[in-house]
Amino acid sequence: MELIERIEKALEAAFEPAQSANTPPRVLQAMRHAVFPGGARVRPSLCQAVASACGNSSPAVTDAAASAIELLHCASLVHDDLPCFDDADIRRCRASVHSEFGEALAVLAGDGLIILAFDTLVRAASADPDRVLKVLDVVIKGVGLPNGIVAGQAWESEPTVSEELYRQSKTGALFVAATTSGALSAGADPDPWRKLGEKVGEAYQVADDLLDAVTREGQSDKPVGRDAALNRPSAVAELGVSGARDRLKALVDEAVAAVPECDHADSLRELVRTQSERLVPSVLRQSAA
Repeated sequence: MELIERIEKALEAAFEPAQSANTPPRVLQAMRHAVFPGGARVRPSLCQAVASACGNSSPAVTDAAASAIELLHCASLVHDDLPCFDDADIRRCRASVHSEFGEALAVLAGDGLIILAFDTLVRAASADPDRVLKVLDVVIKGVGLPNGIVAGQAWESEPTVSEELYRQSKTGALFVAATTSGALSAGADPDPWRKLGEKVGEAYQVADDLLDAVTREGQSDKPVGRDAALNRPSAVAELGVSGARDRLKALVDEAVAAVPECDHADSLRELVRTQSERLVPSVLRQSAA
């Protein structure tokens, strides 16, 4: 089964407990709107790829870990798009959840996806309780306080913040959760995989800062120019466009180098490189060409 097909099948399975006659239909529609059709599924792909490199001896736990991470990512996007944060009307080239269903259902949909993520992990405990407990621990750290994506979002409301700390929390933490939970789901040591998650996560944040700064309206699948308008921390504000582009290239190289020696290491490095090439905003690729 192809990797993306496996991820989509696992995400559909994660929704099964929620698809009941007793579920309010519009909140379920809003939750599904946030998840399907998805983006590149980079985080669950990374989780699955690391698990495969480590032997993937418990596929049910790996599927649950990858699904939970993607559900949490989607939940963060729903909340991030709300008028109280980025006030984004579009996401993935279509209406954001609050634009389509209203703010009240968007808040509930994001909350519902968070609960569904942890429910997905708990339901996988019958396959291997010890591994699921360890995965739960790293996933919780990736989304909560003091260093998860909740902290990253909260730093935007503080008067001052370290650029590095902001990027580590806002984007990097869930990538670290993806790589380390992939290893843990396969019964492997997560520590050698932490740096890979850190570097890929930082690269994604720098790329997002570039996309926001150099892309015009209509060229992206979400609103642009929000960092400057809202005075958000940004690699472009810190380093300039050229400096941020150089930083992105360096981070991609560091991410590829961070892949530990293992089975399928070359294919994993290729996955990291291929996915990372997609990060460069098209306007910068065109100018470079």
